[in-house]
Amino acid sequence: MKALARIITAWLGAGAIALGAAAEERQPQSLQQLLEFVQQGQAVDAREAREREARFVADKAGRQAELARARALRAEQQKRSAALEKRFEANERELEKTQARLRERLGSLGDLLGNVTAAAGDARATFQASLTGAELGSARVAKADELVSLAGSGVDLPTIEHLEALWYELQQEMVASGTVTAFATPVIRPDGNRTETPVVRVGVFNIVSAEGKYLDYQGDKGLLTELPRQPGGSFVDAAAGLAAATGGVHPFGIDPTGPSGGSYLAALIETPTFGERIRQGGLVGYITMALGLFGLILAAYRLVVLARMDARVAAQLASPRANPDNPLGRVLAVHENNPHMDIETLELKLSEAVIRELPRIESGLTLLKIIATVAPLLGLLGTVTGMIVTFQAITIFGAGDPKAMANGISQALVTTVQGLCVAIPIVLAHTLVGNRARKITQILEEETTGVIAEHTRYAQGND
Repeated sequence: MKALARIITAWLGAGAIALGAAAEERQPQSLQQLLEFVQQGQAVDAREAREREARFVADKAGRQAELARARALRAEQQKRSAALEKRFEANERELEKTQARLRERLGSLGDLLGNVTAAAGDARATFQASLTGAELGSARVAKADELVSLAGSGVDLPTIEHLEALWYELQQEMVASGTVTAFATPVIRPDGNRTETPVVRVGVFNIVSAEGKYLDYQGDKGLLTELPRQPGGSFVDAAAGLAAATGGVHPFGIDPTGPSGGSYLAALIETPTFGERIRQGGLVGYITMALGLFGLILAAYRLVVLARMDARVAAQLASPRANPDNPLGRVLAVHENNPHMDIETLELKLSEAVIRELPRIESGLTLLKIIATVAPLLGLLGTVTGMIVTFQAITIFGAGDPKAMANGISQALVTTVQGLCVAIPIVLAHTLVGNRARKITQILEEETTGVIAEHTRYAQGND
């Protein structure tokens, strides 16, 4: 009996929990009381089920009513759509008839409006790109746009005032293109600051600031910006002189390509400086230039040394006594110290003294010759490495972008030029130093030959 009670209790536990707060407060004291609680719960569940069913039936009826209303609204809208479609077709036919009457009444005026539209469009493009816009403003662009809109609308016609306004703006542009004017306008500096700056406009070619800086005009935005990189110093100085002038004729570098792009000025700006040329040569270029600088210093040093040596040799020629501070004096000292030596021995001694002096006289000549020979070879090495870089860029980026190959081509060409620029002056320096050294050597040979001849004549006279 107790086991059956535990089973029934476990099976009906969920129903007992749903009885509500009142049933929870009362605890069953027996199985009979527990069955009563279950019966009460079933009664409550049945009542709630009937209520839900009634609500569902009521909602179904409401949905049927809503569906009927939606169908009626759809039918009404379909009728309205058909009526609007018929009205649209009627309007289309009426519009075609109206446009035909308009074309008939316009006649040749349509061609005239087309020409006006084209002329106004060309004028608008000219006004927007012209440097005069920095002074005259953008109102004339708006006038051209209005005229284009009126002439192309097909409804409203431009008036005489509109045509005269365009004609006046074209005349003003023509006059401004041939004048040099000064005015103040906002200028954007390379650092981003915007300041009111006096500027000078030279026709439709260039605009410069009071400091002589060339400016770039962005017609679509109506902005003047200072070029971050300026052309050569002579152009900037001429521009500054023009900006400070109040009259007269002044030299000025204008861009003949005009306001459409300024390609000539851009080319001047993009021209590399001497330092940039050196950097384009890379490591090979630096070695070549260092070698050339060393060669020039060596040549200059040897020329100074040989010049002093030549002066001392010239002084020795006028002196009866041998002076050991010059090569000729040291060679003559051999005969002076051995006046009674036989001719063969004296000749050998003098030849030995001349040969001993030759390294001092010809010092540096071999090194200059080597530098003159190696410099073009270094240039050729830079050319080969530059072409390797170019081919690598072609492999990676293809041949469609010239800028990708510019670095390698610049290195190839610049190193060749650097090698030649080093070799040519070093060859000239080697020639100058060699001529000066040969001059001194020739003097030594002539004097030793004279000493031997004099010694021979003296020996024969004693015999």
